[in-house]
Amino acid sequence: MPATDPDRVLSDLRELATFGAYETGVHRPTFSEVDMAARRWFVGKLEEAGLHGSIDGIGNVFGLSDAPGPKVLVGSHLESQNHAGWLDGALGMIYGLEAARAVGRGVEVAGWCDEEGHFGSFIGSRSFTGLLDEAEIDRLENRYDGRALRRALSDVGLAGVARRQVEPGRYKGFVEAHIEQGDTLIGSGGKIGVVTAIVAIWQYRLTATGEQNHAGTTSMARRRDAGLALVRLLGEIDRRFPDLAGPRSVWTAGRMTFEPGGASIIPGRAEALFQFRDADPAVLDRLDAELRRLVDEANRSARCPIAIEVMGQSRPALMDPALQDAIEAAGEAHAPGRVVRMPSGAGHDAQYLSRVMPAAMMFVPSIGGISHHWTENTSDEDLALGAQVYCDAVARALAA
Repeated sequence: MPATDPDRVLSDLRELATFGAYETGVHRPTFSEVDMAARRWFVGKLEEAGLHGSIDGIGNVFGLSDAPGPKVLVGSHLESQNHAGWLDGALGMIYGLEAARAVGRGVEVAGWCDEEGHFGSFIGSRSFTGLLDEAEIDRLENRYDGRALRRALSDVGLAGVARRQVEPGRYKGFVEAHIEQGDTLIGSGGKIGVVTAIVAIWQYRLTATGEQNHAGTTSMARRRDAGLALVRLLGEIDRRFPDLAGPRSVWTAGRMTFEPGGASIIPGRAEALFQFRDADPAVLDRLDAELRRLVDEANRSARCPIAIEVMGQSRPALMDPALQDAIEAAGEAHAPGRVVRMPSGAGHDAQYLSRVMPAAMMFVPSIGGISHHWTENTSDEDLALGAQVYCDAVARALAA
C-alpha cells in the first residue's frame, strides 16, 4: 500500500491556491498570467517527482515517466472558474502528483487545459483524445472577453508547439479525483464517492417572438408579450418533467433575456438557455420528447411563437467497472462502510478520456455541497483521507 504524506498534500494544495488567490478561493482563468504561472510551477513539481514535465501546444501539462510497460494516467485541471473555489480541479492535480510520488514507476500525470470552458468545451482532453481539430481551434474565442484562442496561445508562448495525443496501448486507464460539488457525501456521512457515470448534458435555446410595444398604452387583450410566453413555457416544463425524470435528473434555465429589456416596454423577443442532465439515455430521450411536445403545445395556443434550437447533446460516459472496484476496495480499506457509488452530475475530463481508455473518478466531500464559488471547501481530514484512498486505488489499477 503506498504511503502518502498528508502534510505534503495539504501544503501543495495551499501553495497552488496562492496563484490567483481570491477571498478564500481562486480566480485563475485559462491562459491568464496566474494560470500560466501555476502551470509552470506544477511542471517544476513534476520534475521534482522524477517525471519529465512539459506544456504542450494546447496548454496541457504532462509529467511522463521513462518506466517500461503499461502505465496509469492521473490528473485533472489547473485553471478555475471565475472567482471560484480552490479545490475544483486543483485537488485532482495534487492527488495525481502525490500518486506519482507515492506509487512511483508507471504513474503519469496530466493537467487538462480549459476544463472550465473559458475558450471552449474541454479543449485539453479533447485535443489529447483526437476530438479537437485545427479548424475548431481557429474558431474558438474566450467567452468573456472575445480573445481568439490562437491569439491566447501565441500570447503565452505556445504558438507552434505540438499538441500531444494519446499513444495507443500506453495506459491501463485514467483515474481522476475531484471534490463532489454536491451534497450526497456530506449529507449521508460518506467519505469516498465512486463515480459510476458522468451525466450527459442536453442544452437548448428557446426563443419566443412577440410584438414590442408600449407597456402602458397596449391593452392586455391586444399585447403579444414574448417574455410572458417563455415564462409560461418554463413553468409547464417544471410541472411536467418530474413525472418523466429519473431519480437524479436535473434541469435549469440558466439565463433569460428580454428584448429590448426596458421597464416600460413589452418584450418583442425573449430567449432562455435551458438544459437537463441525466446518465440514462432513455430518460434523456423522454425529457427531450416532452420538451418538444410542450413547445408544440404552446405554439398551438399562444400568440407568440416559440422556437427550439439544440445547442448540444453530449452522451453519458460510463466509468470502467474494474477501476470502480479498485477505488471502492481502497475506500473500504481506509473508510469502511463510508464508500458511496454515485453518478457525477457535472462534466469532467474523464468523460473524454473514457472514449480512448478505461476511466474512473473518485469524489471527496464538499462542505455544504458548495462549488463554483469561493467558499467551496473540504476538511483537512477528508483531503488527507482522499489522497491515501486515491493513491491506493491507483496502485491497485497499476497492479491489475
